[in-house]
Amino acid sequence: MRPTVNHPIDSAEFSRDPYPLLAALRARGPVQRVRTDNGRTTWVVTGWAEARAALADTRLSKDTARYFADRPGTRRLAPAVSRTMLATDPPHHGRLRKLAMRAFTPAAVARLEPRIRAIAEELADALAARGSADLVLEFAEPLPIAVISEMLGLPQADRAAVRRWSHDLFAAGAPDTVDRASHALSDYMTRLIAARREDLGDDVLSGLIAARDEADRLSEAELVSLAVLLVVAGHETTTHLIGNGMLALLRDGALRSRLRADPALLPAAVEEFLRHDAPITLATFRFATEPFDLGGARIGAGDVVLVSPGAANRDPARFVAPDDVRLDRHRRTEPTEPTEPTEPGDAPGPPHRPRGPRPPEGLRGSDGPGGHLSFGHGPHHCLGAPLARVEARIAFEVLLTRFPGIRPAVDSWDALEWRRTRLMHGLAGLPVHLGP
Repeated sequence: MRPTVNHPIDSAEFSRDPYPLLAALRARGPVQRVRTDNGRTTWVVTGWAEARAALADTRLSKDTARYFADRPGTRRLAPAVSRTMLATDPPHHGRLRKLAMRAFTPAAVARLEPRIRAIAEELADALAARGSADLVLEFAEPLPIAVISEMLGLPQADRAAVRRWSHDLFAAGAPDTVDRASHALSDYMTRLIAARREDLGDDVLSGLIAARDEADRLSEAELVSLAVLLVVAGHETTTHLIGNGMLALLRDGALRSRLRADPALLPAAVEEFLRHDAPITLATFRFATEPFDLGGARIGAGDVVLVSPGAANRDPARFVAPDDVRLDRHRRTEPTEPTEPTEPGDAPGPPHRPRGPRPPEGLRGSDGPGGHLSFGHGPHHCLGAPLARVEARIAFEVLLTRFPGIRPAVDSWDALEWRRTRLMHGLAGLPVHLGP
């Protein structure tokens, strides 16, 4: 049994810059037992090979309702938030995912691209009129929330409140705030679905309602939960991808000039920003359904396991100079994650249910577009990955084209404020000057 180590995954320091802390943990071994601030212990997976294996291992369950059933009083969240598709296992997960994924296929996202660009340009127009701005609050947040709101058919007047509730769901160390936000968002979506049922449109939410009412493929609870998940997951991580990527660009004038001169490099830049500063530091809750070995550690039945995409993406066993931003990492084409379900009963394709760890794929420095784990791996691979990639590419292109003189409006990078959450890594604000 490996010793339990005290590690500040709940600290403000971890929220601000988790990478040195995760690197120190990984130096002890790719899988370590950590004691959290509440006195509980969890396994943290920091190695790339071990993280990739864990994300696809069926012995690690995401069924939080099952886990907490024997632990009354530990969860207060609204069921629509605590029991989303992310907190289910196959085959139930595959049924829900199959219904939701129609809106996020590459072809569906391609049809959205003109509208995404129009929203980005409108936001840039507002910034240009002022000459300075907070890129997070005035661009990186409004762009993805506008896109997912339009997809779901959320009324314009409601979006600020939805954005605030979603933000509060990730407030570290504030369980009452998280609890209130979960119920507010669940209640709102319940009311919206009831109203939309009386006047169906061509939006994603109407399509899910039709799947519920005409084919009875969703229960009412599943419908509300799926809608909540789509609106939250549909913008939170993309906001951090844009914000973190723009921070990397503000730190590197040569890279800004290179991308401005050659926009064809933007897709590679998006992949590298995803790898270098992952929006997700620690993936959502998993627990072991049986004992097994991972990365030299013996995981016990019932043990909680947190996979760290942020740490895995900077594993020197996988990536050369992992702390550097390098676009040439993504030149070689590799198969990307499937865009169709890969669980039993979700044809096409064979079931994707590996057991146990897989060997690392590729050589050091040869990682391709699928090399990072920021969108996960296996059955829970991020449904909205195609949308996030397009939104980020357009965001960077619009900002770099419209504002060639963009520069930070802080005297020190240490002055920047980061979101206080262990799950995600993202800026709370990014002040910039936009003029020459």
